[in-house]
Amino acid sequence: MAVKKYKPTTPGQRGMTGYTFEEITKSKPERALIKPLKKSGGRNVHGRITVRHRGGGHRRQLRMVDFKRDKVGIPAKVAAIEYDPNRTARLALLNYADGEKRYIIAPLDLKVGDTVLSGPAAEIRPGNSLPISNIPVGTMVHNIELYEGRGGQLVRSAGGSAQLLAKESDYAQVRLPSGEVRLIRQACTATIGQVGNVDHGNVKLGKAGRKRHLGVRPTVRGSAMSPRDHPHGGGEGRQPIGMPSPKSPWGKPTLGKKTRRNKSTDKYIVHRRGKKRR
Repeated sequence: MAVKKYKPTTPGQRGMTGYTFEEITKSKPERALIKPLKKSGGRNVHGRITVRHRGGGHRRQLRMVDFKRDKVGIPAKVAAIEYDPNRTARLALLNYADGEKRYIIAPLDLKVGDTVLSGPAAEIRPGNSLPISNIPVGTMVHNIELYEGRGGQLVRSAGGSAQLLAKESDYAQVRLPSGEVRLIRQACTATIGQVGNVDHGNVKLGKAGRKRHLGVRPTVRGSAMSPRDHPHGGGEGRQPIGMPSPKSPWGKPTLGKKTRRNKSTDKYIVHRRGKKRR
């Protein structure tokens, strides 16, 4: 996929880029595989805002994506590559030999007319889903399960890929896109290849309106507020955040503060992720 530039007929278009959609082969989704998507606007069941800066956005329909890939041994032909407004990756529409249709995340280099297969007997080709025990060390994979039969939970966004580093006893070491190396049971399944739409990170929205189309509302900096509204607020002129650390509007440490509180799975992390290089 390539990135296109816009002719700057307005100031907002001067730095704007977008998709060419050259890989998309079907404009409308499969009617049997969509259902309504109700938005929460960042509110919980009590109607209180628990996630700020969410609301509005374009109306969407939810595509039911097959993350489990549980049709073992039944070949499927790729009928179309489609756009999905709910994720950064593209979707591939599969027509199975038994007549069923399903969506999967479209990996890089998967084209219309290709055949994909799930199960231990599948070949090592993009789009095929296999148990990790049947995948050679060094292979790039995505849509990785954390628990057998639950479906893929890791590495599902555009351009993402993980690498299988080693296998020992019942577990395999997998390097995730963040740099973290994690132990995953070899009985879990993964899909071969890298997720498509690799140029997603190169797209510049260019103007506030495109952010609103995505359902993201404006954010006000804490340093622009008063001291009663934010710990960073107040002062004559512009002030640095200061010591001891940056704070959230409620006085909790933020901006790099580690929030992981799942000690039960710490033993599966071989190497922690480091800081991302810019």
